[in-house]
Amino acid sequence: MEIQVRSGDTLWHYSQLFHIPFVLILDSNANLANPNALQVGQVIQIPGFLKGVYTIKAGDTFWKIAQSRNMNVDALMILNQNINSNQLTIGQQINIPERVVSRIINGNEPYDFQKMNRDMNKLLSIYPFIKRREAGKSVLENPLHELQIGTSGRKVQINASFHANEWITTPIFMRFLNDYMLALTNSLMIKGISALTIYTGSRLFGIPMVNPDGVNLVLNGPPPERETELIRLNRGSRDFSGWKANIRGVDLNKQFPANWEFEKERKPKEPGPRDFPGYSPLSEPETKTMAELARMENYDRLLALHTQGQEIYWGYEGLEPPESQVLARDFAILCGYEAIRYVDSYAGYKDWFIQDFRNPGFTIELGKGQNPLPLSQFEEIYAHMLGLFVRSLI
Repeated sequence: MEIQVRSGDTLWHYSQLFHIPFVLILDSNANLANPNALQVGQVIQIPGFLKGVYTIKAGDTFWKIAQSRNMNVDALMILNQNINSNQLTIGQQINIPERVVSRIINGNEPYDFQKMNRDMNKLLSIYPFIKRREAGKSVLENPLHELQIGTSGRKVQINASFHANEWITTPIFMRFLNDYMLALTNSLMIKGISALTIYTGSRLFGIPMVNPDGVNLVLNGPPPERETELIRLNRGSRDFSGWKANIRGVDLNKQFPANWEFEKERKPKEPGPRDFPGYSPLSEPETKTMAELARMENYDRLLALHTQGQEIYWGYEGLEPPESQVLARDFAILCGYEAIRYVDSYAGYKDWFIQDFRNPGFTIELGKGQNPLPLSQFEEIYAHMLGLFVRSLI
């Protein structure tokens, strides 16, 4: 929601007027950090509100309109400073703010790259303090989006959809973002923790879809220009529901230099729907981007969301710090999954992160069954994961 600055207005005035944390207004635009920098006529965006058009009906008053939108009269007057109650006419349209108090993301639906982008744009329009940047591109030039929430504190990366047929991890994460933003802008708790406390104590770096080309392949089929090649790589099948790799047939979570040579010897030797680690580590644009992000940001914690098994893998070659065990125990209690220290699998993003940074890293296998997991598990998975997401940030 946008409002126009008037003479004498301050950021503090707006934060009180709209009942939102002062820090959120600051983060909507870094240039507004100094209240004295506000200028008459300047437009600022208030997080957690939408601009709405209201049509006057017979008998309506400012009070009635404000109440219908869960706003106070002063807030309504600011947006309509040239209108008073005696000037309202039936059928006249006025702009009034609408506080967002419910989810805008469902998530419990087929969730390709285009759907994720649409939902991401909705979130950014309502919560302008979310920072988005293009961290890299996929093989097919789809942007690999990184979302940043928070300005200080520990850095936590959460990524989803490394594997194409594990795409359900993306809407699970996107719903969490939506619920976190709702709690933050409505001054609510989330799993018993103040959302503002989480926000001021941590920085969340989200990569909601690491493998957009692969996800689109599983959900929408092959792009026409690559159909013949992909059917060949898929062993002649037109059914891509079991495809894990990127669009070139490389398993992105077997691409990192953490015992990559060992995996190379025992995994497929050529591209295909799953498990091929590539001809060299970090050969793919998606894995190069993920490695560059970790090197640039030096995350304090990392969570990689996968399916399936209801397990949490938290160790690598004894290089994980003591904090990893504490977090793994808490995660297991919160979600009911089994925490497993070591597993016979190497060259994953979590493995490389622990090896190179010696910080806590986790691969979390959501749900149970055969990939791709059915959407009938979505609500149960999300209920298991919500507390874990919150704990990862505190």
